[in-house]
Amino acid sequence: MLKPLGDRVIVAVADEEEKTVGGIVLASNAKEKPTTGEVVAVGPGMKDKNGAVQPLTVKKGDNVMFDKYAGTNVNYDGNDYLVLHEKDLIATVD
Repeated sequence: MLKPLGDRVIVAVADEEEKTVGGIVLASNAKEKPTTGEVVAVGPGMKDKNGAVQPLTVKKGDNVMFDKYAGTNVNYDGNDYLVLHEKDLIATVD
């Protein structure tokens, strides 16, 4: 599995609905970019001025919302993931 460094988080992006409320199937280029997903791995955190590591506030298994154009898309072992800095996360979803 991928192991993020610093304050990075790896997210498995949730699939967005392919149909509108009226039942119209959307083309792939017409769909909104997903902004939610599940955290699959977290880095150890960033070091502060004094050298102490500040742990991240999210953990593996958390469902999160993130900025629409944040992060880097990666493909690992046949799966697509998004690697983000913790600051690009907007909220956790219960």
